[in-house]
Amino acid sequence: MTEKCEVTEKYEVIVVGGGAAGLSAALVLGRARRRTLVVDAGEPRNAPAAHMQGYLSRDGMSPAEFLAAGRAEIARYGVELVQDRAVDVVRGADFAVRLAGGRTVHARQLVVATGLKDELPPVAGLAERFGRDVIHCPYCHGWEVRDRAFGVLATTPLGVHQALMVTQWSKDVTLFLHTVAEEELTEEDLRRLAAAGVHVVPGEVAGLVVEDDRLTGVRLADSRVHEREVLFVAPRAVPQTDLLTRLGAETAETPFGTYPVVDGRGLTSVPGLWAAGNASGFAEQVVNAASRGYRAGAAINGELLMADLDAAP
Repeated sequence: MTEKCEVTEKYEVIVVGGGAAGLSAALVLGRARRRTLVVDAGEPRNAPAAHMQGYLSRDGMSPAEFLAAGRAEIARYGVELVQDRAVDVVRGADFAVRLAGGRTVHARQLVVATGLKDELPPVAGLAERFGRDVIHCPYCHGWEVRDRAFGVLATTPLGVHQALMVTQWSKDVTLFLHTVAEEELTEEDLRRLAAAGVHVVPGEVAGLVVEDDRLTGVRLADSRVHEREVLFVAPRAVPQTDLLTRLGAETAETPFGTYPVVDGRGLTSVPGLWAAGNASGFAEQVVNAASRGYRAGAAINGELLMADLDAAP
């Protein structure tokens, strides 16, 4: 019986995550002539969306088309990309990343750009409509659904802020308190909601009403139905930062989850370990994630250059 051999390869930089942040970092590093590997599990956060908006010159492009263009660009500069998942990492003389496919790859510097996952509230029908007429970001999708009948599903008192924000895109807004008790709203909340013309509906939401493959209403647990065409939700953001915590990177609690502590370039508390995109913070739209990746890539090239010069005889 022949024993399967594990393949080990050395790179200057490994980027885990092939979204906007990871590809942007890889593009900068490839152009800087650094041997770079991108490990992409193929699970972009914005996959449910048909289009992405707000990215200058790429407004309206589909996420899949955007990523395909990015992969083609990094390939021009010799960056390698593997469709695989990083399942473990250890740090010794360098970073050793074990992939699900059996390879172990090594690098002097490691970029974690694994993003986050959206966990939707457990309401029947939300997942099936998410990215279509169940959405979470008015800056991403507000223009496309403007002037329709909006609903906002509150799962915490922060739902008030979301309801107020979306009034910029429609004046017909209903806030469904769902799991939020009326007494949790402050006097200021109530004043602002009234000033914005937001209708507040107490009671738990049981599900959605869908007709001809479009949202037509929100059904409460008491069977009442409120006609709505769009429902805004606030998914629980789950940062995909397991690799960072395995390596002992310092983290900090935020209102949106636990994220690594990074400097302005994306460097964590672990030398040589970087975080970019939604792995480094909650509010990173595609254009922001790409910027974060670019910044990290440029900083890494400088770090490697100075390290080599300092080590020279």
